[in-house]
Amino acid sequence: MRKTLVSLSLLICFFGLFVVLSSYTDGDKDTNTNISKTATDLPQIIQAVEVPTAIDFAGEAFPMDNFDVKERLDKELIANSYRHSGTILYLKRAPRFFPTIEKILAENGLPDDLKYLAVAESGLENATSPAGAKGYWQFMKATGKSYGLVINSEVDERMHLEKSTQAACKHLKDLKNKFGTWTLAACAYNMGGAGLKKNLESQKSNSLFDLNLNAETMRYTFRITAIKEIMKNPRKYGFYINDFDKYAPLPESYNIEVTGSVSSWAEWAAKYGISYRELKIYNPWLKDSKLINKERKTYLVKVPKK
Repeated sequence: MRKTLVSLSLLICFFGLFVVLSSYTDGDKDTNTNISKTATDLPQIIQAVEVPTAIDFAGEAFPMDNFDVKERLDKELIANSYRHSGTILYLKRAPRFFPTIEKILAENGLPDDLKYLAVAESGLENATSPAGAKGYWQFMKATGKSYGLVINSEVDERMHLEKSTQAACKHLKDLKNKFGTWTLAACAYNMGGAGLKKNLESQKSNSLFDLNLNAETMRYTFRITAIKEIMKNPRKYGFYINDFDKYAPLPESYNIEVTGSVSSWAEWAAKYGISYRELKIYNPWLKDSKLINKERKTYLVKVPKK
């Protein structure tokens, strides 16, 4: 009798253990996908993004009935939707920099969508690439100088938001006039006009969507368009940024004309009741701690109002 009770108890224990283990492996089974969850699964939901059925860049429609175009855009939407830190910073920085960029684009008669090139190029900060491109629009030194930017050991106007945006407008206008569309102009901005011209001729094509280019340029216009789509519809892609979380435009400033030399920018700043750090925030194009200014150029230096 005692042996029978022991055997029954063991049987009950094994049955209970089986039920517990089964609950981990089968209890949360997804009947639609036949994928089972386990106790080690992360508590998150990762979903595919919804690819728009119609989308454009600078008014030029993407042929979304082309599977290759759709999949390339899908890739960039996924990459930027799940690149959380970068995309959040784009959304936070936009209110600080977009008003200035939008105004200059409009004054030059250019599509507003071109502002997203600056996002793709630099993330709306004064970045420096491994190749030496600098600033919000990532100008190489030679290209920047060819569009009138001052670049030397003391000053680098690639870091000047207003001046570099004006230069970018001129450059993009030239590329549009040369290649005929904004999608191709964006490609040329990335890979260079000579390289794009060579590929258009060798591949007997005049459309971005039919070209086979280097990996970076193949993604470039699609990446810009995906960034535009996400930034215009952030909640659709899972980004909930409150207005108070965003970076406001810099407080109001006024300009001081500088035509000569400055022996110390720190001392110059102190004279106007601001710190050296504040001077640099408002004027990131000032590279050195001083200004010799041999050519006696005239610079407008921003000073925050107190």
